[in-house]
Amino acid sequence: MKKITVNSNPSEALLKEMGVVHWPTWEKEVSVFPWEFVTTETALVLEGECTMTPADGGSSTTFKAGDLVVFPIGYKGTWEVNKAFKKRYKHSGGKLVKCIFNRLTILSNQAKSIMK
Repeated sequence: MKKITVNSNPSEALLKEMGVVHWPTWEKEVSVFPWEFVTTETALVLEGECTMTPADGGSSTTFKAGDLVVFPIGYKGTWEVNKAFKKRYKHSGGKLVKCIFNRLTILSNQAKSIMK
């Protein structure tokens, strides 16, 4: 199974280039639940801490506020939200409808920031 990658020190320039400020947000309380990624998801963790354990029994990955995380398409595992969690995220590849909806949300957020 492909592994999750974590950049614990992404530069402001990289985050700006990626347009992270316009990505939608997702929040979750402390909990444990299974998940399968049907797209490649890139996420910037804004708050909290999580551990993902792959379904194939491989090594767990922990990420926290400030980390830029890439979850590969097809990754199956269990989320363990250790501290209330908030992230910005972007989907690419994989399930087309999910990617289109995500892209439309990003475009809407960009338009709103221009109109301010």
